[in-house]
Amino acid sequence: MTSILNTVDTSHEDLIHDAVLDYYGSKLATCSSDRSVKIFDANKQIMIEDLRRHEGPVWQVAWSHPMFGNYLASCSYDKKVIIWKETVNNKWSPFYEYCGHESSVNTVAWAPSEFGLIFSCGSSDGSISIVSLNGDGSWQPRKIENVHPTGCTSISWAPAFPQEENQSSNLNAKRIVSGGCDNIVRILREDQNGQWIIEHNLEGHHDWVRDVSWSQNVIHSKTNIASCSQGGKVIIWSSDLNDSSNNPLSVWKSTVLHEFNSVAWHVSWSLTSNMLAVSTGDNKVTIWKEDHYGKYVCINNDKLES
Repeated sequence: MTSILNTVDTSHEDLIHDAVLDYYGSKLATCSSDRSVKIFDANKQIMIEDLRRHEGPVWQVAWSHPMFGNYLASCSYDKKVIIWKETVNNKWSPFYEYCGHESSVNTVAWAPSEFGLIFSCGSSDGSISIVSLNGDGSWQPRKIENVHPTGCTSISWAPAFPQEENQSSNLNAKRIVSGGCDNIVRILREDQNGQWIIEHNLEGHHDWVRDVSWSQNVIHSKTNIASCSQGGKVIIWSSDLNDSSNNPLSVWKSTVLHEFNSVAWHVSWSLTSNMLAVSTGDNKVTIWKEDHYGKYVCINNDKLES
């Protein structure tokens, strides 16, 4: 197998904290401590826009689903989330600013497109916000206080699970998973009254949870969450959707994927959800693939240290 390595000169003036391709893989968004968000043509490797409205380091960027148009969210140390919109070809402008947090906003993520144009964000103030675009063009925020009292570091949305006649409607509720400085992974669910509640506390890390990722496909009637921590541990949490109980997501089983010798910064599932990428503090990315026995094997590093 031959791989082609392409590099993009971003011209950022400080550390790059995030780099994300859009739905089609044609645009690349990056953000940096230099307070800028940049958009590139991923094929031509040229910069399209240099967006400067944040007043502090920009930690994360996220693309919305293209069915709503081209929207990009960015979150920053300046306590803001900015939603950028493409107005004409390759021209972007601020569309909405959310300023509902009292401290750095560390993470931002869009909901599955089935739920509408909704984003969530988590802050060092310990709270999480869910912000949705209404039919009249206004944005409606819901703030969930004290989810991670010492700070929220990461958020990921559950997929929109397919509805089946014999399944509880509870399965199809909106859910997010979050990680925080309290070493805990939490699952939150929107109840029938539109209130967000903590549904599960998943404990297994002994240091800050740096990232969480909920797989976007249901494989063999199973859904997975990956989490990684400052201490280098990566855990996969699995729930069986064939559970006969009223809530199929009531039981989560944990498996330690690996314990790295350096901080594990990010985890990211493939679209088919059978492969997981893990980036670590030693400047490496490892790829893990689930085999026929349900065990994850590293497929790109034969000399992985235990």
